[in-house]
Amino acid sequence: MTSSETENGCAGGERGESDVIVQTCVLGGFSESVETRALISSLAEVHGDTVTTESATQRFLVIMNRYQEQPHLLDPHLEWLLNMILEFIRSETSPPSLVHLSFKFLYIICKVRGYKIFMQLFPHEVADVQPVLDLLSRQDPKDSETWETRYMLLLWLSMTCLIPFDLSRLDGHLESDAGKAREPTMDRILTIAKSYLVVSDSPRDAASVLVSKFMTRPDVKQKCLGDFLDWSLTTISQTNDQSMRDIMVLDGALQSLAKLFKHGKRDDLLQYAPTILKCLEQKHLSESSQAMLRKLGAKLIQRLGLTFLKPRLATWRYQRGSRSLAANLSMSQSTTAIAEMETQEQEEDYDIPEEVETVIEHLLVGLKDKETIVRWSAAKGIGRVTGRLPKELADEVVGSVLDCFSFQETDNAWHGGCLALAELGRRGLLLPSRLTDVVPLIIKSLTYEEKRGACSVGSNVRDAACYVCWSFARAYEPKELEPFVTQIANALLITAVFDRNVNCRRAASAAFQENVGRQGTFPHGIDILTAADYYAVGNLNNCYLNISVYIAKFPEYTKAMIDHLIAMKINHWDGVIRELATKALHNLTPQAPDYMATTVLPQLLPIAGGIDLHGRHGAILACAEITHALYKLGLQTNRTVVDIISSECVDALKNIHQKLQDRKQYRGFGGELMRLAMCGLIEKLSLSKMPFKNDPVITGWQWLIDDTIKTLHLFSSGAKDGIMIAVVSALSALCEEYYQAQPGQADSEMQTVLVSQYTEGLKSPQIPTRCGSALALGCLPRFMIHSKLKQILEGLQQMCIVSQKEGNFTEARRDAVRAIAQVCMKAGVCASGSTDSALCSENVAEVYGVLLNSMNDYTTDSRGDVGAWVRQAAMTSLMDVTMLVASSAPEILLPDLVKHMMCCLAQQAAEKIDRYRAHAGNIFLHLLHSTEPAVPHIPHREELLNIFPVETTTSLNWNAPSQAFQYITQLLGLPQYQYHTLLGLTVSVGGITESTVHFSSQSLFDYLKGIQDNSAALSQFGDTLLSIFRDNLRNERVSVPFLKMLNQMLANSCFEIFTTQENHQFCVDLLTLCKEIKKSKDISKLRACVAVFCGLIQFQGEVRKKVLSQLLMLLCHSFPVIRKTTASQMYEMLLTYDDIIDPEVLDDVMTLLSDTNWESDFATVRPHRNQLCDWLGVPRPQVVAKQNLAQVS
Repeated sequence: MTSSETENGCAGGERGESDVIVQTCVLGGFSESVETRALISSLAEVHGDTVTTESATQRFLVIMNRYQEQPHLLDPHLEWLLNMILEFIRSETSPPSLVHLSFKFLYIICKVRGYKIFMQLFPHEVADVQPVLDLLSRQDPKDSETWETRYMLLLWLSMTCLIPFDLSRLDGHLESDAGKAREPTMDRILTIAKSYLVVSDSPRDAASVLVSKFMTRPDVKQKCLGDFLDWSLTTISQTNDQSMRDIMVLDGALQSLAKLFKHGKRDDLLQYAPTILKCLEQKHLSESSQAMLRKLGAKLIQRLGLTFLKPRLATWRYQRGSRSLAANLSMSQSTTAIAEMETQEQEEDYDIPEEVETVIEHLLVGLKDKETIVRWSAAKGIGRVTGRLPKELADEVVGSVLDCFSFQETDNAWHGGCLALAELGRRGLLLPSRLTDVVPLIIKSLTYEEKRGACSVGSNVRDAACYVCWSFARAYEPKELEPFVTQIANALLITAVFDRNVNCRRAASAAFQENVGRQGTFPHGIDILTAADYYAVGNLNNCYLNISVYIAKFPEYTKAMIDHLIAMKINHWDGVIRELATKALHNLTPQAPDYMATTVLPQLLPIAGGIDLHGRHGAILACAEITHALYKLGLQTNRTVVDIISSECVDALKNIHQKLQDRKQYRGFGGELMRLAMCGLIEKLSLSKMPFKNDPVITGWQWLIDDTIKTLHLFSSGAKDGIMIAVVSALSALCEEYYQAQPGQADSEMQTVLVSQYTEGLKSPQIPTRCGSALALGCLPRFMIHSKLKQILEGLQQMCIVSQKEGNFTEARRDAVRAIAQVCMKAGVCASGSTDSALCSENVAEVYGVLLNSMNDYTTDSRGDVGAWVRQAAMTSLMDVTMLVASSAPEILLPDLVKHMMCCLAQQAAEKIDRYRAHAGNIFLHLLHSTEPAVPHIPHREELLNIFPVETTTSLNWNAPSQAFQYITQLLGLPQYQYHTLLGLTVSVGGITESTVHFSSQSLFDYLKGIQDNSAALSQFGDTLLSIFRDNLRNERVSVPFLKMLNQMLANSCFEIFTTQENHQFCVDLLTLCKEIKKSKDISKLRACVAVFCGLIQFQGEVRKKVLSQLLMLLCHSFPVIRKTTASQMYEMLLTYDDIIDPEVLDDVMTLLSDTNWESDFATVRPHRNQLCDWLGVPRPQVVAKQNLAQVS
């Protein structure tokens, strides 16, 4: 049962999302007991049917799998679950299918709870031995459907083997009724165990459990143990790991031996241990290609090692005390002392067998295995064996483990070494005297990373190192770890905050928490834990930019964090980490400004000119960020950045560009990164007001910016956007700082050169260069635009108009539209000003003209509706410019411009793409409800405010079709918005997205239903509909959805008021326009047209005859598929409108339409068509001869 918070919702409503996740994962008990009981009771009914069986099994799996992480919650219920299922198994009337299904359910419970716990619940009376044995004997080991039965029976047999009677007593008279000798029970069990040890499925694992329980019985080990071990060794020596069959056999033999040596008595097994060890050595399992065999080899070898050594607790081990406080208090010191003395006396003069050295060698090799499961098994083995060794030998083992931490070793050895150290520490076998050797290695492991190609390895090493720190916190008294507290705390926090891998960050946070709680000596531990808990460190940006700053406030950690970023992160292989590291250095600068200025910057500058590409990139960005941070700090004390950093550093920063250019490092591989880094440096040094005005370096920087814009098309697509943003930011900062002759007045020469250069770039044949040039013009400061506004706007407008007509350079148009708004915002508004310096009454119409024209950009290419990028940018730009004009000079905002803008926004707010509809809708409402400034001349303002009350600005979700369309269709009732709103709705109602079509059409029909009795409103709507059709006859984007929408309207009798009049003008005009569509070669268009013709049949008068005539012509269309579609649609039409033709011929017409194969050739279908003409009283169409016959009428 889940906790009350998750059942009843969050109490108080303020619980964070992470808390909710925790609550839902933590269960309070087994809440499905009633359903489970019913499910098990139903097995007798469902077992025969595959579908019901599978359904019941799946449901039981779902229930049980919820308890995978908290299986102990099942414990109070296991007994009744087992008993209910065993009733079916023990019943003599149960068919085999029910028995197998019952065992399948038992296996599911066993899998969740674990076999060690679950098997103990099986009944193990003397009376159970024979039935289980008999049932197991009847099973087919090769039946893949019933393996769960065999698995559970073997576990059950394992429990029945524990009966405390000699098995020979169960045999009685060994003669059967037929006079043949029966096999003794002991032999039967042994035969079954051996047979299942060599199978290829899961019962093999259960068979190894059976062996461990069966072979350790006093009566069995006397008679069978030696023979069984011989059989096992023979099996091991005669197999190899090349064939799958042999691998399975080896697996079974090794598993059974490992479990046997775990559960058996040392005295019984010691005599066989040397032979088994020798066999394993000859087998060379550590060289096997199978990880599972290597793991079992490590497992068996450690068990052999434990057999060679007497079981004892090493008296020399370090004992901190029990983990439990209650146990500590209840245990008197005297008792402990006496026990230790006795143990010591027993262990004197104890010789260590030679084989132990071999065992330890094998386990040390296992620590370096390539698979984690092998390394983990070997680490546990090292811990167990070392615990039985004398102090001197144990110290040698520790020394050998420490050899894993060599930089000649692979990451696997480091990981294995960490696991082994954690095991040794946890068991008290790593004495405090060794901590001086161990802690430095663990500190190295916490930042271990080895580059492999384009990525790195070592996250598992760092994770294991966190486990070591966690285990040390529990193993040692605070006084033992006190000398190392600073090192460990720094290393753990660096990993918790700066590690790239989220698992490592969380592991380090958990280890730090354990140390704070257990040791109590970590500086500011509780405060840091609050900020860097398990959930907080989950977000990488949050770690680098926020948590790191909080931790660096504590002086114990500041320099260590900065040093780590410099040493390990600014040269990291992942670009994201490098950039985050530089931003983190910017944020950390206020914590140690002098250290940054005098130590860190001089360290970084040589790296910025070094040979390592990643190091260069990170160092240049880091220099930029630190310099800017120092400049900000200088502002507070009225010092310039030159006063804070040395003149050598200033010169070095200035010379970075020239060095890179001389070495040609802006070209080729890595050129992208260098340009990106240098643009960042230019921006930050400009913002820091470095004294480089009129210095040659400014010319070099400007060359780099211009060259990057010209060569943008040569860069990889993934890097282009990032480089463009960096270039634009750099140019803006550079102009602001170095191109002012006087405050607010541009250097006229540079102004002319740059504006001409970038307006010329708008004509480049390369899209990225056009984009870069447009954005460059948009980012120029106000003084650079002054007196050049006309030239800039003309260049941007011309590019938009020309490229839109040609349907290319879409991205450049998008950026130009953005740039127009940016330029206008910077130039400002002056009603009577000059067109060269501000937005005024003379140029405002041109600006709006380009932006409004861009709202109709529906360019498509292989990527889809790319024009939407331009439309989105145009909407945003219109809003920005409108708010600017309305606040400064509303009188130049002409009513026609505002009307056109609002209508275009209404159209976009009715269209089919959710994201752009939402963008348009939000801007529409923003302009409508804006009060400071208020936008003048909005048509139907009062009606709009009634439709969209002020609360809709926050409550209305435009992304959801179910909400948006019910509002937007209300605009159809406002004459000035009707055309554009209906045009937008057309593509939504006639679209293909089910939810959009459903909600848009529903809202449209609701509106039409409301005006059914208002003939004037309906006539106006009909005229608007015809206008849209007329204007978009040749526009595929609108015409096909329009026909689909029209078909839905006709089918829903939306124009019923027109059908009562003969030859209504709406129908006549509609028919005329549909005739134009009929000439198309587009199949989808023709199909939609056929459907509309069939809908038009409901209108009376001559129109009906004309519609029938058109349909009958389409029955002989040149496309067979259209002929077939027309016949099918006509058949449905006659079923719907059965009163439109003479009832006497109705049946004949229907029969002919349905029985004729309209996809046949013309000679076959034309007579049938002509027959229909005669029956319907329509003149037969005449064949018109054409040079290029497109359509036969």
